[in-house]
Amino acid sequence: MKTMFRSVARHRVLLAGFAFGVLLVSTPARSAQTIGKAQVFDYAWLKGQARALAEQDYVDHEGEMPEQLKSLSWDDYQQLRYDKKHALWRDTDALFRGELFHLGLYFQTPITVYQLEDGQAEELAYDRDLFDYGESGVKGRKLPKDLGFAGFRYQFHSDWQRDVVAFLGASYFRAVGAEMQYGMSARGLAVDTAVPEGEEFPLFTHFWLETPKPGSDTATVYALLDSPSVTGAYRFDITPGETLTMTVDAAIYPRQSIHRLGVAPLTSMYMIGENSRRTHWDWRPEIHDSDGLLMHTGGGEWIWRPLVNPANLRFNAYADENPKGFGLLQRDQDFDHYQDDGVFYDRRPGVWVEPIHDWGPGSIQLVEIPTLDETFDNIVAFWNPAKPVEAGQELLFSYKLHWGTQRILPSNQAQVVNTFTGLGGVVGQRREYFSQRFVVDFAGGLFPMLGGETTVEPVITTSAGRVEITSARPQHAIDGYRAMFDVVPPDGSSEPINLKVYLAIDGRPVTETWVYQWTPPPADQRDLRNPGHL
Repeated sequence: MKTMFRSVARHRVLLAGFAFGVLLVSTPARSAQTIGKAQVFDYAWLKGQARALAEQDYVDHEGEMPEQLKSLSWDDYQQLRYDKKHALWRDTDALFRGELFHLGLYFQTPITVYQLEDGQAEELAYDRDLFDYGESGVKGRKLPKDLGFAGFRYQFHSDWQRDVVAFLGASYFRAVGAEMQYGMSARGLAVDTAVPEGEEFPLFTHFWLETPKPGSDTATVYALLDSPSVTGAYRFDITPGETLTMTVDAAIYPRQSIHRLGVAPLTSMYMIGENSRRTHWDWRPEIHDSDGLLMHTGGGEWIWRPLVNPANLRFNAYADENPKGFGLLQRDQDFDHYQDDGVFYDRRPGVWVEPIHDWGPGSIQLVEIPTLDETFDNIVAFWNPAKPVEAGQELLFSYKLHWGTQRILPSNQAQVVNTFTGLGGVVGQRREYFSQRFVVDFAGGLFPMLGGETTVEPVITTSAGRVEITSARPQHAIDGYRAMFDVVPPDGSSEPINLKVYLAIDGRPVTETWVYQWTPPPADQRDLRNPGHL
């Protein structure tokens, strides 16, 4: 009978310079066994391997595992737990411990994991005794000895039970800040997101987990990325804290030209929010991991783009050169706005991307995909270089990822704290035509210090239609100001309209810039909702 798994020599990419034996080796400092002899490793070597791999044909190993692991339900897969007594570095002075994820369910491509110490790398051996199979129905003794792993996670000395970071599935990874709450994800790379021909999902196929230095609060991980279009070498320096910081170094080697390369991609979920209630049937007022995209442009402008759950896929590109940062954030951290005491959306961490060097011209791109369910990640944001991506190039990117509920605030400028939308018009007067009301609240900055004689004015621009009934008035409850205006769309047009607003004093901006994309309803669905007494 044909097996669904591979031998050691077949199921791993054979990297030049690494020859594996079959001897299992154990050392006092390790809780897991290793395969073969230690081999010299450094990041320069890894980049060389990624470059060499890009010159070879891609080999796909998805699904090469026993059938009993493929047919697991989500609940069954959750039963496959790593035994904590075998945690990496458990018996050392390291401030981190590592655990491995089992293959199964959605995670069907075996990956190779090495332990790295003093420049020497040893492959970690899959061992059925590393896992507790619970009530999953998986018969561990029937699994092959060379099965491989799906990913890994770390705990920090402040809490050995809960994770601070996890890498699992394709090139996805997640981390937590002080709230110890998982939320949105990041990826190593995005390829052709929202392209009609379909998206490609590169995979971290090999990881090198460096043994943390005693007492060090930083752990280092190396990874090899592979896909039909591209390979890459990655280094992650991970430092937990109130805001967890990752310093990422990536060397990317295209196998072929790539239409849309996404650097530092972030993936999140937005289903229901204060400004977007298309899926209004859930009892909770808001359901989202992130509520907006914040951008700090190379020119110094701060831009806040509230997210939406659109009726159709939306793609927006914000051109820039050498951006100072961007991120998907959960600004609204008020439990009362969510009322979710199960998954706690109010505690979800945002992720801020901070380039370490100049990235040149390109654009921050935002993809919003319709969703009817909160388990589907429908928001993607990333940096797309303007220069065409061709085979044979080496693309180098270094950046920091900041994970947590930290407030990324523009200096001396107020930030957007609320966005509301609804039917326009004047209360108590009959509507003669359709318009949409937009309400944007700004707080912070100079507003708490303003005297009553200061005039604050809204600066509003629109790509189509006309703006009317504009105002800016104090909102003392938030120490801020509220901008309010209506947009009258062109007759019969349902083309998206781009809006832009900031508040100014004497012509000088005193807030970040709010940008938004609104799609008017079709002409036959523009109900004026006039009451019978008007």
